[in-house]
Amino acid sequence: MKIAVFSAQGYDVHFLNIENQQFIHDLVYFRDALNQTTAVRAAGCPVVCAFVDDILDGPTLSKLAAQGMRLIALRSAGYNNVDLPGAQKLQMTVVRVPSYAPDAIAEHAVALMLTLNRSINRAYNRARDGNFDLNGLVGFNMTGKTVGIVGTGKIGTALARIMKGFGCKLLGYDTYRNPTCIQLDMNYTDLPFLLTQSDIVSLHCPLTSETTHLINHHTVNLMKRGSMLINTARGALIDTRAVIDALKTRDHLWYLGIDVYEGEGPLLFTDLSSTIIQDDVFERLTTFPNAVITGHQAFLTREALQQIAHVTLSNVSNFETGRLNDENVVRS
Repeated sequence: MKIAVFSAQGYDVHFLNIENQQFIHDLVYFRDALNQTTAVRAAGCPVVCAFVDDILDGPTLSKLAAQGMRLIALRSAGYNNVDLPGAQKLQMTVVRVPSYAPDAIAEHAVALMLTLNRSINRAYNRARDGNFDLNGLVGFNMTGKTVGIVGTGKIGTALARIMKGFGCKLLGYDTYRNPTCIQLDMNYTDLPFLLTQSDIVSLHCPLTSETTHLINHHTVNLMKRGSMLINTARGALIDTRAVIDALKTRDHLWYLGIDVYEGEGPLLFTDLSSTIIQDDVFERLTTFPNAVITGHQAFLTREALQQIAHVTLSNVSNFETGRLNDENVVRS
């Protein structure tokens, strides 16, 4: 089938081309993100392949449907960027990659924790300048600390395994109590208790109407004094302004590590180093010495990219032959 691949970075093209040797689809790549304006480029393609910050709202879907598009193949597990009722009304099928990088994302969360704890970023910059002063770089032992994991699906479970290996105590918050996490001695509790007891809180839940701004002015003030907040899930789980206020006062939150940001759309996957970024909230975040920000790269490993490419293309082939895997189909 002919597939219009939007938000196609060099690594996407590389791994999709390798995996496509066994599927033989006609791949047409576009570096630009998919939205109402760029949808016209998918003309003649019955399949659109989109990533996390492509905008598949009502107007975009209507334009795609008018051009004959029938399948939305997401290169992601999340689907909060898709108007699912609109897609259903237009008789479009939406498929995703439900599990492609749980270990990669969990390991990146740990990398953020260790960088913040031991001030690796600041120490690196000092050493490059010949400055070996250790003042301001004091961290803490991870062993014995309490880690609260919000969302204990495959990624949260992968993180629980790692933190158990560090000798940490585990708290979990989820609507479903994962037996694997229970076997790791995780204690499930409500969110307020988790926030008050955890030295480190790591977010791994999907973005829904119920979880939007899960961390806000109220909940961030429940957090333990000196605590750390990690987000490798979706940016809008955090009310950024509330977290900025908390970082300024240091009454509760002392460290912030994020790979996602609620206003990341205009920033992602492009080099803006020679421009003036117009997002004042994001620019304020970058001024904190106790905040580490990465650009939505937690998934970015060779193994994960290969899996994304393989499952995405197999979803298209299965759609073509009428043998879709129900686990990969997204319904409203």
